[in-house]
Amino acid sequence: MPGYAPRGVHGQTVEALAHRVLSGTLREGATLDLGALRSELGVSLTALRESLKVLAAKGMVDARQKRGTFIRPRTDWNLLDADVLRWQFQSATAAASHTGPPLLRDLDEVRGIVEPAAVRLAAERRTDADLAALERALEAMCEAADGAPEAVEADLAFHRALLAASHNELLERMEMVISTVRAARDRLVHAPGHHPLDPVPSHRAVLDAVRARDAQAAEAAMRALLAQAAKDVALLREREA
Repeated sequence: MPGYAPRGVHGQTVEALAHRVLSGTLREGATLDLGALRSELGVSLTALRESLKVLAAKGMVDARQKRGTFIRPRTDWNLLDADVLRWQFQSATAAASHTGPPLLRDLDEVRGIVEPAAVRLAAERRTDADLAALERALEAMCEAADGAPEAVEADLAFHRALLAASHNELLERMEMVISTVRAARDRLVHAPGHHPLDPVPSHRAVLDAVRARDAQAAEAAMRALLAQAAKDVALLREREA
């Protein structure tokens, strides 16, 4: 489901409800008291119901006759939805150290499965247009100041272009899942006061191997890049310990 615009009363209400569900304040199976929620959030019943429709579309709530509106089991939630991923990360970071959410571990594992295989295909199938997109992203990465939003976007653009270069539609769609959490991860790692390893050389190594159509070297370079990414998070955890 496409993301919604988290602005205005509607967006604020959706965000507030989502975080209560993710934090466990509104527990799985709990039936919601809409009147109490309406008063607590200071919104109309219509606005509350419209906001609950957003969560219902993401599998988080449901409504039944005689039971009312209730929180569905986590197994029913669309955990790959970009908004749900973002809410999970935000709720976890609000509750504990922001480098501790299992979501970061899950991201590392998914990337370790998907990206080395995808980059092999990219090395075999890439076009000149794919190379141009990768080069633009790498150039933007070189020019962006560490910690700047542009640095995060350049990194996302590079990996987005890599998956696109695989010319596999399902792998391309994986970027929609990965990018939400990776963007949050990048903002943490590159925040002011933190000094991760320079990401440009590892990304350039991947690009060089893809340009050379060397699938084996591309996979090895990607695995080295992912290992460096894991070290960056580990360093951040050490500084916060």
